[in-house]
Amino acid sequence: MTTARLLANLAGFQLGWFACVLGGSLVGGAVVALVLALHLRWLARAGEWRWLIGFAALGLVIDGGLALAGGFRFAAEPRVLGLLPPWLWLLWPLFASLLHHSLAWLWRRPWLAVLGGATSGPLSYLAGARLAGVDLAPWLLAVEALVWAGLCLWLCHRLGHAASAARMRAG
Repeated sequence: MTTARLLANLAGFQLGWFACVLGGSLVGGAVVALVLALHLRWLARAGEWRWLIGFAALGLVIDGGLALAGGFRFAAEPRVLGLLPPWLWLLWPLFASLLHHSLAWLWRRPWLAVLGGATSGPLSYLAGARLAGVDLAPWLLAVEALVWAGLCLWLCHRLGHAASAARMRAG
């Protein structure tokens, strides 16, 4: 993948993240829909849409469960299945758009992926919560660190080994 495509992938993610956090569900939904449509049209591999849907479901389970446990206190706004505001839920498939592109190099480095997940995951929640006016329970960031470290380790096993196997078959 060219550097321009990698940068476009990162820029699309960052644009979507800011649109969701600062613009809320309506603005965020429109921007994420556009970013993901462009991603699927010009960057995605065959079948990558499954990862986007899978992460949308995963986000609903993980962050929805944490919301039920009292980890988030949102302003009164519509929620997906009564659990999460759409802007927070949409960040999950948006993150999935990075997996096979901008973050592909990371999945062959488990220790770095786990460290990155354990630090950048909670920091993203903290920054997003402050910008969006969401209150976080004192325990939430520690739980998010564990969740994202485990998720990144799983991605290393799933995507890092798949990339190595594909290179071995091609070579």
